[in-house]
Amino acid sequence: MYLNDIFTVPVNLAGLPGISIPAGHDAKGYPLGLQIIGKAFDEQNILNIAYAMEEKINFKNNITDWWIK
Repeated sequence: MYLNDIFTVPVNLAGLPGISIPAGHDAKGYPLGLQIIGKAFDEQNILNIAYAMEEKINFKNNITDWWIK
């Protein structure tokens, strides 16, 4: 389970706000995410950016058994 947090630990330890949003699928169909990191105490700005990016990306998740392939 430790490796699930491997990319968020440095941001959390630094006390910076961060958010992860869905960004699509790779060539094999695995889901991809995009992490947005902001300046300290600038949570509203990264929320605004994440919202705008999610609208532009327009990701639609078709839930399937992708982990079984």
